[in-house]
Amino acid sequence: MYVRKKANISGVISVQVIDKSQGKYSVIKTIGSSADLDTVNQLLLEAKQWVKVHQGVQDMFEVADQHQEERESFNYFFSNIENVLQNGTRLILEKVFKSIGFGRLNDNILEQLVVARLSQPMSKLATVSYLKDHFDEDIHYQQIYRYMDKLANTKQQEVQQISVDHTRRILGGRIGLMFYDVTTLYFEADESDELRERGFSKDGKHAQPQVVLGLLVSDGGYPLSYSIFNGAQFEGRTMLPIVDAFVAQFKLKDFVVVADSGLMNKKNIKLLEDAKYKYILGARIKNGPVCLQNWILSLDKTESVFYDKKLEKSRLIIGYSAKRAKKDKYNREKGIKRLKAAFKTGKVTKENINKRGYNKFLEIADDVTIKISDAKIQEDEKWDGLKGYLTNTDLPAQQVYEQYNGLWVVERAFRIAKGTIELRPMFHFSPKRIEAHVTICFVAYKVYKELERILILKKIKLSVDKVIEIARTITTITARMPKSGETVTKIMLLTPKQKAISSLIYDDLESY
Repeated sequence: MYVRKKANISGVISVQVIDKSQGKYSVIKTIGSSADLDTVNQLLLEAKQWVKVHQGVQDMFEVADQHQEERESFNYFFSNIENVLQNGTRLILEKVFKSIGFGRLNDNILEQLVVARLSQPMSKLATVSYLKDHFDEDIHYQQIYRYMDKLANTKQQEVQQISVDHTRRILGGRIGLMFYDVTTLYFEADESDELRERGFSKDGKHAQPQVVLGLLVSDGGYPLSYSIFNGAQFEGRTMLPIVDAFVAQFKLKDFVVVADSGLMNKKNIKLLEDAKYKYILGARIKNGPVCLQNWILSLDKTESVFYDKKLEKSRLIIGYSAKRAKKDKYNREKGIKRLKAAFKTGKVTKENINKRGYNKFLEIADDVTIKISDAKIQEDEKWDGLKGYLTNTDLPAQQVYEQYNGLWVVERAFRIAKGTIELRPMFHFSPKRIEAHVTICFVAYKVYKELERILILKKIKLSVDKVIEIARTITTITARMPKSGETVTKIMLLTPKQKAISSLIYDDLESY
């Protein structure tokens, strides 16, 4: 069955539905006749629709024509493609970058370096090729290095201001808690200088020069401020300069500083109190006065029960956790096992004695002979599961505990910065470029955290890392139509995973 146009002697054209059966042709239905071509075309459409409704089949010649037309259209479009880019990460990350407020910097190089750092962290030289191949951005590597030489002096304060303004907005207008911690960033080099020096490395790279990075983040882990210190700098001397500068710059009043006990000593606590800062700190309960130690050890070890003791200018809060007790025991047994392996001969050098670890369990019998002290081990067991918190706030003990536990957000910030963003190792040597590299990574982490927040608000149940992985597979095709000269761009969202994150590309993210 098919549709036929029949030319009549009168000059009109009849549109008919024809059936061929046993070699004979018969007219099933005449749809109509006309001499007007537009009317004939309309009759053809009606005839084809009649066939579909009554017989469920199409004219075989029409199908062939449609298939040919489709193929020609397909080939025509793809023969005019000018560019194909795997730029899904850029489509998403640039929107997040601008939604935070970084767009007002009008800094295309910073924007591209941040997007590239999150999309595929590489050396600056490799980044040039990545930007060209994936985003069609022409940035020469010398241009990047010249840019980095002036970035620290021109953008660091603006970047932190934008980050703080945005953080205040999403936290309801105030900063509140400020978590502080430090990490070390090593260099793939042997030479030291005034900034890059050897020191205690948190990455175990003690033989390589490093710098110390101090980071201040808000509740939820949003980055606020950072500073870089000499690689040999004592960690405890890094916090006050950053906090002081931050408070002065942003005129903060109502806030609480939260920091780990490793950064604290009596001098630092006094400086916090002299500056009238509210704080929650990890307490070194094993190093306090004997009377205080005896009080702590006399407490009942009960889960989720806190003991509050008033000191001269602060409060000491003690809590117990069975989970922490299990961890303390595991770490001690692991440390003792390591000691036994290291000192099984009974001989030890001065270098061995000074090593960090569980050497507190060693008992020196004379200048060269040692043994592991069971009495010291038993003494240490008494402290399993106990944790102290020092604060000058009026917050309830449970709330002090909960806010101190928020310190994990800084640790996570360092993990993301060192892992996903690849903040280290660093291959720059001048202080300006080191500072610029950290600034780029600081902005990248801020974009990472904001994308994470948007995913939660949009109820997209994927991690930032997974979204970036999917976005790397999203392609944009650009074609130019030869007759009109019009450029047509199409973002190819084909797979279910790609479609699941389409709102990140098409929605206005500034409203979140």
